[in-house]
Amino acid sequence: MTWKAQSWKLGFDLQMSFKKKAKAEHSRRAAARNLHELRRGESGVLDRLEVPEDEARRLMEMGFVPGHKVTPAHAAPGGDPRVFRVDGSEVALRRETAVRLILR
Repeated sequence: MTWKAQSWKLGFDLQMSFKKKAKAEHSRRAAARNLHELRRGESGVLDRLEVPEDEARRLMEMGFVPGHKVTPAHAAPGGDPRVFRVDGSEVALRRETAVRLILR
């Protein structure tokens, strides 16, 4: 008994297509809307603090005043808390607080 391999020819061709993003769309990234969305090396101007009054007062004492420039520095290994540079100081904020500090 012998076995003979047969070759099969399939009756279709494989065609692949890819959607290309527009060049302007690809290079442009949506602007960060809060401190948590800022990437390292970017900066933003603080617009408002959406936190309770006592917490807002404490943050403003540390330099988080509307109109000031804020830049993310480094973060803990898990990403929380993150350090932000503001008004000549470095301040660590938790994610839940950084999300509520809104940028222009």
